[in-house]
Amino acid sequence: MNALNFIRLMLALSVIIWHSFPLTGNTVEWHPAQQALAELGVDGFFAISGFLIYGSWKRNPNWWQYLAARALRIFPAFWACLIVTAFVIAPITTALVTGRSYLDVISFENVKYVLQNAGLRIFDHSIAGTPLNVPHPGYWNGSLWTLFWEFLCYLGVLALGLLALYRFRATVPIIFGLTLLGLIATAYGPVENYWAVHGSRFGIMFAAGMLIEQYARRIPVSGLLLGAAAAVTAVSLFLPDYRVVGALPWAYLMLGLGALLKHPRLKLENDISYGVYIYGMPVQQVLASFGLAALGVPLFGALSILLTLPLAAASWFLLERHAMRLRPKRRVQRNVQTEAVAG
Repeated sequence: MNALNFIRLMLALSVIIWHSFPLTGNTVEWHPAQQALAELGVDGFFAISGFLIYGSWKRNPNWWQYLAARALRIFPAFWACLIVTAFVIAPITTALVTGRSYLDVISFENVKYVLQNAGLRIFDHSIAGTPLNVPHPGYWNGSLWTLFWEFLCYLGVLALGLLALYRFRATVPIIFGLTLLGLIATAYGPVENYWAVHGSRFGIMFAAGMLIEQYARRIPVSGLLLGAAAAVTAVSLFLPDYRVVGALPWAYLMLGLGALLKHPRLKLENDISYGVYIYGMPVQQVLASFGLAALGVPLFGALSILLTLPLAAASWFLLERHAMRLRPKRRVQRNVQTEAVAG
């Protein structure tokens, strides 16, 4: 009984709210607020993933079953989103806005968008230069790029497991420490390498979730401690990179809230957070293409959420949950001696 699916849904909705600022041509002037809106939602996802994925490997350290489960959770809905964007959302929007026919706006560029991005690394955010005449042109889905880093974290958990490094209790704390050093080097030092910057950002949040999972049975959860974690996170937002201080408190806050909130209605059996995350920005760009960015951030964000939720639900009920059922089943070892005695 936990509310982690509810927490993830709230985090996904916060990403839509954040995107409502640039997609309507607005900016957040107050630095801590901007950092909170831009980063806390995605970082919370990574922390929860680190907790759950590391726990999954510990329960069943089978490389094939682990890899198949991770791939089935990420790729089918991701590929479907690429196809829907390339052949439904983008061309229909472009056709309606320009007054051209659907067939006139379809070209190899639509196919190229799917093929170039199918491996999770996003090489092209636009389709034939669209969307055009919007506050943030040339981007149909600026959310998808983080999935590449999410899957790299999955592979990192697998690699450490195959090397049998989890038998050492210091492995996960060392991983967290290394990502913290990388974060300091990129936030305060001379390191500006793309891989180092994003690897340390996403790596430290994923490692924070892993660290909490490793010591979960020893870590108390209370309203007072969650309040303290929230306060530390809020203060850390004034730093050049809040994660140097706030990575663990924010991860603890998200996981602690998930554990503490035990109301049955918050235990969402159907997890539509992934669908909200991957379809939110395409929906927002459609709205912006029809001039609805003029509504302003609050109304634009609310309308974006209302129109994204049905797509997210369709993604879950029509594809995601069925894909997850294809995961290889864990084999149960039969104890022949016990069965013989029982017989």
